[in-house]
Amino acid sequence: MNTRIESDSIGSIKVPIEAYYGVQSLRAHNNFYITGKGMNPTLIISLAEIKKAAAITNNKAGFLTDNIAKAIITACDEIISGKLHDQFIVDPIQGGAGTSANMNANEVIANRAIELLGGNKGDYTIVHPNDHVNMAQSTNDVFPTAGKLSVLTLLPRAIAQLQRLYNALVVKSAEFDNIIKMGRTQLQDAVPIRLGQSFNAYASVVKRDIDRLNKAQKEMLTINIGATAIGTSINATPEYLSNITANLQTVTGKKIVQADDLIDATQNLDSFVSVSGILKTCAVNLSKISNDLRLLSSGPKTGLAEINLPAKQNGSSIMPGKINPVIPEVVSQVAFNIIGNDFTITMAAESGQLELNAFEPVLFYNLFESIETLENATRTFVDNCITGITANEERCKELLDQSVGTATALCPYIGYKKSAEIAKTALKTGKTVTTLVLEGGFLTETELQDILNPVAMTQIEAKIDKCAI
Repeated sequence: MNTRIESDSIGSIKVPIEAYYGVQSLRAHNNFYITGKGMNPTLIISLAEIKKAAAITNNKAGFLTDNIAKAIITACDEIISGKLHDQFIVDPIQGGAGTSANMNANEVIANRAIELLGGNKGDYTIVHPNDHVNMAQSTNDVFPTAGKLSVLTLLPRAIAQLQRLYNALVVKSAEFDNIIKMGRTQLQDAVPIRLGQSFNAYASVVKRDIDRLNKAQKEMLTINIGATAIGTSINATPEYLSNITANLQTVTGKKIVQADDLIDATQNLDSFVSVSGILKTCAVNLSKISNDLRLLSSGPKTGLAEINLPAKQNGSSIMPGKINPVIPEVVSQVAFNIIGNDFTITMAAESGQLELNAFEPVLFYNLFESIETLENATRTFVDNCITGITANEERCKELLDQSVGTATALCPYIGYKKSAEIAKTALKTGKTVTTLVLEGGFLTETELQDILNPVAMTQIEAKIDKCAI
């Protein structure tokens, strides 16, 4: 393999002659083989956007020549378009608070700029990774800003899938609105509910998650670019400090603002913890819905079997014809992982010391994974489960008729004690609640028909309207 020699403060190292990365990237690659994965493409693009905005700002301020600035900007545009991503060789989990990721970007951009200017890769007398590409910057303001830009790119995709889930659940709530079933508390018979009401409740909680995530995006709009090392803006010119955020806003199209307190914004990662907490809440809700769907579809002959989930694949290597609820299962597994990621993110944010938090790499790795897996799990939940759910109306009616839960509706008329005795006797003898009430002469048949009408029991709106009158 043909190589070139590059040097840093540690010493010299051989770098593949065709590589756009350099000595610092290669050292990090050798030091941090942790996940075996590459950097998140969204983070790579965010880094390139920052470098582009910095080059524009430094050029307008007169500190970066036109030809070098143009070459850097062109190199950044290529990376933003998806090129050269294979040259980002640093593991996403790395020591150094993100310095290796930042230098990987600096070196790739510098070497591509050198090439565009007619030079040979590695000739940093033409374009230098630190002096030119990283001008007026530090890893400590570049990396957290790139993290926030990445979240602002990833979150809307997840929110879009959650909106699809909400819409699908609303459709199902309307489709199942006339189906009465037995509601359950603590897995025991409770009182009647419409199947559509259950699905509407699922839609409501997903809507809250969407609202929370939309608000969470605001946490990501305040960035610390211009802070440089610890928030005091050392090595950043007044021109750069005043214009970098506006130029980055233009490059990204995102309504970002520079933090009022750059020192605070450099050392504290609470905004990422806030976003992760909301993702965890959403994951908990999706897993609870999945739990319900597995229970309601259990059987198909010996369980509840009130609904049918779409059959997606064989459920067993030994039991013929068995179909498992694989989509709700995978949604729950994604939720478990997101919940675990949230703990890692919490500990990473808590473990910072003094003027910098060194643990952003693992925080970003887990946060990006949470957002992307939430998006993907929600997509398959909608496409491969929710839209294909059907109801077993006769089974719902059968279980409702067998239940003594309707006895609850008798309490206002004959009292709790008598109602409990009737329920207990019904369970023991197999007689219906209606039969026992009539045999005891507690109410007339007409009264019972009105009181024990399962449809009326579920009409929340009618009760509210009656109360208003």
